[in-house]
Amino acid sequence: MRVLHVAAEVYPLVKTGGLADVVAALPAAQARQGAEVRLLLPGLPSVMDGVQHARPVIDIGSCFGALRVRLLLARMPGTGLPVYVLDAPYLYRRTGSPYGNHGGEEWPDNLQRFALLGWVAAHLAADDADLKWRADIVHAHDWHAALACAHVADHPASDVRSVFTIHNMAFQGLFPLHDWPLLGLASRHMSPAGLEFHGQLSFMKAGLQYAHRITTVSPTYAHEIATAEFGFGLDGAIRSRGADVVGILNGIDADVWNPAIDPAIAARYDDARLEGKRACREALQAELGLAADDDALLLAVISRLSAQKGLDLLLAALPQLAAAGVQLVLLGTGEPSLEAAFRMASEAHAGRVHVHIGYDEARAHRLLAGADAIVVPSRFEPCGLTQMYGLRYGTLPIVRRVGGLADTVHDAGGTQGNGFVFDEATPTALAAAVLRAARLRTQDPKTWRMLQQRGMAADLAWAGSARRYLQLYRDAAGSAGVPGAGR
Repeated sequence: MRVLHVAAEVYPLVKTGGLADVVAALPAAQARQGAEVRLLLPGLPSVMDGVQHARPVIDIGSCFGALRVRLLLARMPGTGLPVYVLDAPYLYRRTGSPYGNHGGEEWPDNLQRFALLGWVAAHLAADDADLKWRADIVHAHDWHAALACAHVADHPASDVRSVFTIHNMAFQGLFPLHDWPLLGLASRHMSPAGLEFHGQLSFMKAGLQYAHRITTVSPTYAHEIATAEFGFGLDGAIRSRGADVVGILNGIDADVWNPAIDPAIAARYDDARLEGKRACREALQAELGLAADDDALLLAVISRLSAQKGLDLLLAALPQLAAAGVQLVLLGTGEPSLEAAFRMASEAHAGRVHVHIGYDEARAHRLLAGADAIVVPSRFEPCGLTQMYGLRYGTLPIVRRVGGLADTVHDAGGTQGNGFVFDEATPTALAAAVLRAARLRTQDPKTWRMLQQRGMAADLAWAGSARRYLQLYRDAAGSAGVPGAGR
């Protein structure tokens, strides 16, 4: 089975969040299971610099506002997977994030930048771009790649099937309706049954309406997005697809996130030998200037700083937690107001709170290994990876019962406990869960160790999820068509 994964980012070349980790790990896991897998990425500077052995496949020419567009074929560093790269300097060669400038503003030509990505994906599937390879399945990740599903559906001779994965329903790729002619799609798709969404164009709807199968990154989130509370206006489109929507829980790269072999941490350890975790804890406190307090619960946050992640709740609870002796280490970047507030908190609670604005992969590993617990208080969470990294490192997750957090973390009060779970999106509920964890750690270290070992022993690797995706592809390949617009 020939599978083309289409995405805007992939670790280690470019990463703004968990999407990059998924796109790095899932294709590699599928390749190990016998699929013939390739990636398609935009030619961002870090992608162009990071891929290996790039060679031209086709000179596409002038399109989507760019005068010069080429398709290259290269290899991913590390895995060696084949990766197509769209070399379009006018659209992709710029500093900032894949989606906007350093000030957080989205690039004004994002419609053309990501329309090109989807258009080329469909041509690769139609035996029209690389004469030596074509895809049987186009797997589009999030709104940036969703237009591939519409272009596949718009080609009547194609027997290719498309799968669309929603990594976060909140980001939908909305653009002015009058920019429709720039997409290169037939006019019949410009309707509420197609890409039109309340007077705008929605790239997300291209995936929801035209993909043969739709997935989300956890079973609970698949149910949640069919409700008004979590659907962001598209819950009706989700419900209309019925059984075509499934949740497949993300995995993690068990080689990258493994305290037994991790080169970035102070001491290596596993579930049978947890002594190294104590050494990591002491090293982290020393590195960050925290008080060498054995009784303090050392709490980590590794996250995009946003209201979605519930970090305003943590800010509100922080004075109570610090007064109770909790230490907090935070690594992340995001909303400027939250960045500023956490900086102020670190100054107000010197020796108890340390904040690093930005992202550093090695630092993330040190935080996971050294912390006692990791907190993920999200208002909604499609899957979440940091709580799974926490489980892997014996760093007990403290999470709100939503989305993938509910699927992976079970409260310490139950027979399958591996962390601490709360329900209300309030500072009070969050603080109660953190303080409950702090008490258990000091008052019942035997149970704490048992929870650590249970989490570390769990199978969180990608192999099982990769098999479920391959079965989904086979089911899609046997389907007669797509319900909904344009079919």
